[in-house]
Amino acid sequence: MQYRKLGNSDLEVSVITFGAWAAGGWMWGGTERSEAVKAIQASYHAGVTSIDTAPVYGQGLSEEIVGEAIKDLPRDKVQVLTKYGMRWDLTKGDFAMHSKNNAGEDIDIYKYAAKDSIIKECEDSLKRLGTDYIDLYQIHWHDKTTPIEETMEAVADLIKQGKVLHAGVCNYSAELMREAAQYIDLVSDQVPYSMVKRDIEKELVPYCIENNKSILAYSPLERGLLTGKMKPGYKFGADDHRASIHFYKDENLERVNAFLDKIKPIAETKNATLGQLVLRWTVEQPGISIALVGARDATQALQNAAAIEISLTVEEIKTITEELDKLQLVK
Repeated sequence: MQYRKLGNSDLEVSVITFGAWAAGGWMWGGTERSEAVKAIQASYHAGVTSIDTAPVYGQGLSEEIVGEAIKDLPRDKVQVLTKYGMRWDLTKGDFAMHSKNNAGEDIDIYKYAAKDSIIKECEDSLKRLGTDYIDLYQIHWHDKTTPIEETMEAVADLIKQGKVLHAGVCNYSAELMREAAQYIDLVSDQVPYSMVKRDIEKELVPYCIENNKSILAYSPLERGLLTGKMKPGYKFGADDHRASIHFYKDENLERVNAFLDKIKPIAETKNATLGQLVLRWTVEQPGISIALVGARDATQALQNAAAIEISLTVEEIKTITEELDKLQLVK
């Protein structure tokens, strides 16, 4: 495994970080708790020491699973990354979405990052995680109803108290990061980035490189799309959010798989899967520090961790990118 420091901090995280969204079951069609715990522990023993979660993933379930998984691990060897600012138990703030909880009940999710809410969320997260500090605390989405100054000053207070070690953001534009950085030392921005979703390369990546901020790429496999395992006609579960996203239309599945077939020989020369090749390419891109990858079981977790063992030459990266640039998807 390789490790990289976030921003100008001393927080060193594994380049492949365990993403615990799917572990919470929410929007992913359910999960098996014991398998999720084993997946996180298997990842740790393979060198994946960093785990990213959030309260809204399963409405607390993901954080509880992470807490169970790390309780017998040395806390100073694990980096816990969690979030705040998405409330399903309040009807205030910036409305985000209608959804269902793991029991199938209708719920509303709000983006809310006022000071009192952040303090409560932090205490709740610490309890669920079974720890007394959070290594990286990130706002989940920008809350238009709360001044960024208030939000960041609340996190700064938590850092002073030792409950949070470092501050990050998620889904922030360069403009929002620039404003937030006036009030706190931000080390990172967690954003969606994959071979088929590269819009951050225009503004956010240059900003982060220039200002020494790390980018944590989530959904680098585009939720399974870039593994080569999804074929036209793929059937999603009733509560799987991917069913309504354009990437998974049959026509796009055909086009993506044709692209993957072109780069498959490179994976074969490395004795690697397509997913591993995609992950390695991702963390070799300018400004991308970390790839967040989920796993439903220990086997998937170990495959993800092994991606970092692949080495790519400059020429191989160039070949993959050139083929990728030819890929055109339909909306």
